Parts: sequence; C-alpha cells; structure tokens
Amino acid sequence: MFDIKSIDKYDVLKVLIPFSDMPRIDLNLIVIFDAIMKEQSITAAAEQLAMTQPSVSNALSRMRHQWRDPLFVKDGRGVKPTPYAEQLWQQINNPIAEIQQAMTPVEFVPQQARRQFRIALTDGMSGILWLPLRQYIEQHAPGIDIYAVPYKADGEELLLAANVDLVMDYYPGRNKQIHSELVFDNHFACIMRPDHEMASQNLTLNRFIQQDHLLVSLSGDPQGMMDSLLAKQNKQRRIAMTVNSFSGALEILRESNLIAVMPYSIACQSIERGELVAKRLPLSMAPAPISIAWHTRHQRDPGLAWIREVLRELLSNLDKGYQQALQHL
Repeated sequence: MFDIKSIDKYDVLKVLIPFSDMPRIDLNLIVIFDAIMKEQSITAAAEQLAMTQPSVSNALSRMRHQWRDPLFVKDGRGVKPTPYAEQLWQQINNPIAEIQQAMTPVEFVPQQARRQFRIALTDGMSGILWLPLRQYIEQHAPGIDIYAVPYKADGEELLLAANVDLVMDYYPGRNKQIHSELVFDNHFACIMRPDHEMASQNLTLNRFIQQDHLLVSLSGDPQGMMDSLLAKQNKQRRIAMTVNSFSGALEILRESNLIAVMPYSIACQSIERGELVAKRLPLSMAPAPISIAWHTRHQRDPGLAWIREVLRELLSNLDKGYQQALQHL
C-alpha cells in the first residue's frame, strides 16, 4: 500500500481520472478507497494507511459526495461494499497494484519482512504442505503470515478478484491475466485400512469394482476420473459415499470397509504411521498436475516471487519421497 504521507508531498500525484462526469479526482481518495475495500473496515484501513479513523471517515464522505454512491454500508464491526464500489474496485485494482509495485523497493529480505500471503488450496494440499512451510518460515522468515483460503476449483475467480495471492493446486485455466507453473504431478493410488480384505490381495480390476468406494468430490458430483476410465471398458464401480474434504476421507477410510482412489501424497503420512495402506491401481490413471498460479499484477512482486520459490523447493523435496514410495507399490 502507498504511504499516504509521502503521496501528499507531490502535486504530480493529483491526476485526472475519467470517472463518469467527474473531471478531476484526488488520487489519495483512490488509495483510501482501495484500503477500505481490502480491509472491509474503516478502522483497519486507517491503521494500514497510518491515518486517524476520523480522517478516513472524512475521506469516505468526500468519496460518497463526489461519486454519488454510499460505497459502503455497515456490516457487523466492519463495512460491506455496494455493487457500485465492487464494480469500481475491479476497474482500479490492477492499475493501483502496478503503481504500487513501481514504487516498492525491489529488495525483499525474508528474515526482516512482515507480510501476509493468502493461498488458495484444498485441505489435502494444506495437509502435506502447511507443516513443512511453517517450519521453513519459523527458521527463515518469522515475520511472514500464511493464510489458507478454501479452494473449490474456483482459482481463476479468486485471483481475478484479488481475494488470494496464489492458487496452489490443479489449475486448468487459460486466462491471459494469470500465470501458472507446474510444480509436480500428483500420482493416484488405491487407499484402504490395513486389515481390509483387499490389503493382502492382488487388486485386480474385477476385485476393485466389486468394492464399496469413497470419492472425494469438492463439487458433490459422484463421478471422478476413475469412473470415466471404467466407462471406456464398459465397467462401473459403486460410489457408496462422497465427502468434500481429504481429511474427512482419511478418517472414514481408517474406520470403515470403504476404499478410495486418491493422490498418494494425501495419504502418505497415514500410510507411514501404519493407519492406511496403498495399492497400485488396476487401471493406468494419469496424475493430477499441481500448479502454482498467480495474477499478472504480482509478476514483479519480490515477496510473491520468494514465496513461490519456497513452495517449489518444499514440494520438490516432498515429491522425491512420494516417487520412491510409489515404486514399491
């Protein structure tokens, strides 16, 4: 965010912006408006901008008068933007981010940095990544906060709306405003409890389809990639239950006769503890490509570049262990 005090020093930052019939507008108002939109709170916006709350409230009154819209309404302890404010923010958010990056020093020192990163990912990905990420941060960047945002195959929407900094999962989008980079392939296995009748047997295709299956489905659709493969061979399995989280799936598998096709990485820790076992699938199934995706507004952000590199390194190290384990299935 801009330093509002330094902005006041330069007349050059009073610019012409063609909003409807308004010939001139103070860029300070745009900066304050952006802060309120991000914080959803007058008080929090004032703290971020190093301003007093009355000053921000006065600026908001000017915005309402000049832009002829309430802009924000009370919502509990914070505020909620009006539809006009939402539309306006979508138009100005990217230009503000570009100006902010141009004014931000290029140096990023992890050990000294104080910053928050919002990352969208499934509970399965957070289960394998969050602990090693926290351990890395405690040692190398203790001032960095990491916030997990639920991912429900809506990564493009989250990035375009600036609700997250990164998406860390399968990202199939092709939007020109979003960059994505493959970081590893998530290979699938058949997971079950150690005393399941199939745990000590060769998992043939016929035995596989005769079992009751658990499917992790974020959308609730009781069909997965394995079902498409089976349909090509005129075969079908019984999806006896669906669940919308991987952590919930692991618990169910530990305490029931259900089996599940899921990424080996998700069940790896439970397998190492002897709580579950993995069997090679009876059909060849392509791995799920896991990517890091981010908006072009952050392309030159040194902090985002740093956290992306940390995630790449952590996932690379984890993937080596997964590949070794998969070779023994």
